[in-house]
Amino acid sequence: MDTPFASMAPRIALPETYKTAILRGTMGKCPRCGEAKLFTKFLKADPCCPSCGQDWTRHQADDFPPYVSILITGHIMAPVIIELGSNDRLPMWAKLALGLVIASVLLMGLLQPAKGAIIALQWWIGMHGFSPAGRDEAARAAEGASPPR
Repeated sequence: MDTPFASMAPRIALPETYKTAILRGTMGKCPRCGEAKLFTKFLKADPCCPSCGQDWTRHQADDFPPYVSILITGHIMAPVIIELGSNDRLPMWAKLALGLVIASVLLMGLLQPAKGAIIALQWWIGMHGFSPAGRDEAARAAEGASPPR
């Protein structure tokens, strides 16, 4: 912003590290400003952040969020399945029903946070045309230059 009023523009709270950006994405917030929602629907990212103007159409999360969700769910479900299998008091249908419900809830609960984290990571690194990359903006902000709006 090279206008005479640039100093009056509200400052964007850029993340200082990739961890902060990923945490914002995991929470469903814009990884860049942390103020607006990242998703308009369950898995549909907002094309443009209403708060900071970041273009989110460039992300290519594709199949990686389900993979991450399945990986985490599998690691959580392994001891649950072992415990259910060793329980002789429950009938087999109850064990299967419990395992299916727990796994489904975990998968669906982890899917959106995984997608938000992956979008944030892509932005931070500068993948798929995100320019400037989040880390470059953070470095510029740390040096004292105002981030572009």
